[in-house]
Amino acid sequence: MTQTMIDASLQTLYMVFGTTFFSVVLGFIPAIVLTLTAPDGLKPNKVVYQILDFIVNTFRSFPFIILMVIVIPVTRAIAGTSIGSTAALVPLTISAIPFVARVIESALRGVDPGLIEAAKSFGASDMQIMVRVYFKEALPAILSGIILTMISIVGYTAMAGAIGGGGLGDVAIRRGYQAYNLKYLFVTSAILIVFVQIVQNIGNWLFKKLS
Repeated sequence: MTQTMIDASLQTLYMVFGTTFFSVVLGFIPAIVLTLTAPDGLKPNKVVYQILDFIVNTFRSFPFIILMVIVIPVTRAIAGTSIGSTAALVPLTISAIPFVARVIESALRGVDPGLIEAAKSFGASDMQIMVRVYFKEALPAILSGIILTMISIVGYTAMAGAIGGGGLGDVAIRRGYQAYNLKYLFVTSAILIVFVQIVQNIGNWLFKKLS
């Protein structure tokens, strides 16, 4: 049981950190576009903002377990298979991108408008305002949102185990629920709870340091 839990925990960590990395990198793009094209943004564009806003909201509200099944052809095209931890990164990332985009957009748009106006008055370009004002001021809130995303992804990895994604969710379902072995259910649940607490505490510590 010990080796099984170690292997499953490593698979879960691989999925969580891999998904967080790709979703943050890819989620920054729509977040920046939404921030720039918003009615109070640096480059207001109602059409672009409404279209992208609709897409983000649609994918955010899509049930993850259904999304995993729908994107199986995409998963096979990218990962070469639809089973395993690496394959699970594809639907996990697709599901997390709109969540990350919305979190980062909210953090950026929460920056004090007075700071932005002050930067404009000093002749700062849009790029300088985005990097030196938006990102600098919103960094603690962005970090807090990323931590929240990681915690949500932990729950998604458990669901990914239901259809062959591996990790602790897979162990809990196959060796715990289906084999009527409560010991596996309790241990996997305990590991996930501890992991979430560790991530949250680290996030809180970093938030205080950056603030």
